[in-house]
Amino acid sequence: MLYLNSSNMYIKVSTYKVLVDLLRKSICSLDYGGDSGRICTHILHINTCLSSLHFLHKSNSNLLIMVKGQQLEVLKALDVAKTQWYHFTAIIIAGMGFFTDAYDLFCISLLTKLLGRIYYNVPGSSKPGALPINVAAAVSGVALCGTLAGQLFFGWLGDKMGRKKVYGITLVMMVCMSIASGLSFGSTAKSVMTTLCFFRFWLGFGVGGDYPLSATIMSEYANKKTRGSFIAAVFAMQGMGILAGGVVSLIVASAFEAKFKPPPFKVNAVASLPPECDYIWRIVLMFGAFPAATTYYWRMQMPETARYTALVAKNAKQAASDMSKVLKTEIEAEEEMVDKIGKTEQNQFGLFTKEFARQYGVRLLGTTSTWFLLDIAFYSQNLFQKDLFTSVGWIPPAAEMNAIREVYMVARAQTLIALCGTVPGYWFTVAFIDVIGRWWIQMMGFFFMTVFMFAIAFPYNYWSKKENRIGFIIMYGLTFFFANFGPNATTFVVPAEVFPARLRSTCHGISAATGKAGAIVGAFGFVYASQDPNPAKRDHGYPAGIGKSKSLIVLGVINFIGMLCTLMVPESMGKSLEELAGEVEVDEVEDEHKGSA
Repeated sequence: MLYLNSSNMYIKVSTYKVLVDLLRKSICSLDYGGDSGRICTHILHINTCLSSLHFLHKSNSNLLIMVKGQQLEVLKALDVAKTQWYHFTAIIIAGMGFFTDAYDLFCISLLTKLLGRIYYNVPGSSKPGALPINVAAAVSGVALCGTLAGQLFFGWLGDKMGRKKVYGITLVMMVCMSIASGLSFGSTAKSVMTTLCFFRFWLGFGVGGDYPLSATIMSEYANKKTRGSFIAAVFAMQGMGILAGGVVSLIVASAFEAKFKPPPFKVNAVASLPPECDYIWRIVLMFGAFPAATTYYWRMQMPETARYTALVAKNAKQAASDMSKVLKTEIEAEEEMVDKIGKTEQNQFGLFTKEFARQYGVRLLGTTSTWFLLDIAFYSQNLFQKDLFTSVGWIPPAAEMNAIREVYMVARAQTLIALCGTVPGYWFTVAFIDVIGRWWIQMMGFFFMTVFMFAIAFPYNYWSKKENRIGFIIMYGLTFFFANFGPNATTFVVPAEVFPARLRSTCHGISAATGKAGAIVGAFGFVYASQDPNPAKRDHGYPAGIGKSKSLIVLGVINFIGMLCTLMVPESMGKSLEELAGEVEVDEVEDEHKGSA
């Protein structure tokens, strides 16, 4: 049905083809009386109507959805495919990369105390050696800086060279740098820490590339019904990697302690640190290369995603051939349609253009801001982790343990936290993300993180008492359960769904890198901010801060702002990637103009 207005034109159709047929028939139905001029005028008017299907008239604010092109059959086949073995294969291949990412990033926190004892031991001191503030920050944070850089670079490269080619590069970097980290060398403590930081930066660089590529590959392989669960399952391997870091550290520490049986530091300071301790941290770091190396062959066997091959590389024949093998069905190559899609204005503009800002600017702001705010809170958990472990007696004073025992106790504590709070949250997201939706899970997660942060912050002195430690543990566990059954997972999923194929990896990389900037703020900025104004209660070497209670209040406010920023994030459940990006024909075009009826 065609509606005309004196200043605007409103079009209401079910599909593009229906309207074309309708307009063609209208030529035959009109009586022109032999007037060729009227015929030409009418045909010209029809062409104007057809053009309006592709470009929204600036003065028409009521035409909600425009038909921009039809979805390719190969992409439709992927969207409606039943869950098959290749889906699980893709989850395992991408997930093992993320398993390695998490292992490499988080295992260093289990080893910093051991590094301090080995390389910064002061003979005759009443306390074991400890890393200086700046060295501890560098060792723990340099990988985060590398990750941020890798997310930006490999995200961009994934859209330029293809997901598969770059995916292999990131894996090789992770394997090589994991091994190199364990082989850090030098004749002095400073030189060993310098080489360790150098290798861990490039390890983080490779890890960073895995973020946008794993998410993008999984989103482009998945069907639209269970796409959220598949991407979330890849991300859930982060929890398994954190858990594995603790388990490997426990096994290695147990083996070394059983072999050498060193006494506690306060009994014999020298004997509490056997020379063989230097092997412990190296073995733990190098183990990260093993799971990544096992998946290299399978990564290289994966075909390039059909969405990249067809929509970005514009090779319809190859896309149809690849997916015919994957789906085990015949798919026709639509080369003409691919050419047409590539020539449309919708597929021409770049990232730094007004058109991109108009169409995708708000959602990019939503994905970046929520990830940034989430990671501030998520990576600041070390603010009260030490108090938690001490209050429940999980970690005795350092002088009462030998170097190996300290590694064991720290690993045990973090493994228990991962089992009880971290890992379950990830898998709750996998189970419910395609039932509840991304938006509601993210909003719920930020809400409960806000509630529990405030519940810990305001009566902080109450919770820090030994008799109230059970409540403290529950609050702590729930805070990070809802981080993982919440924005920590959804901020990873959504950017892989809501941007066009030619910019999908880049935009996910930008979102992830912004999140890592928040992680750096959370992991280091709040360590300084949380220091007590009272010098007697302050950690040695740190300047005065605002204290833990006020820091937690600030974090609660940050989580609340995360709720507000979630309003800019679209719901992507149940829609095809092309529909979300506005790249395909929509079956119904809605016209809510009151006068058009």
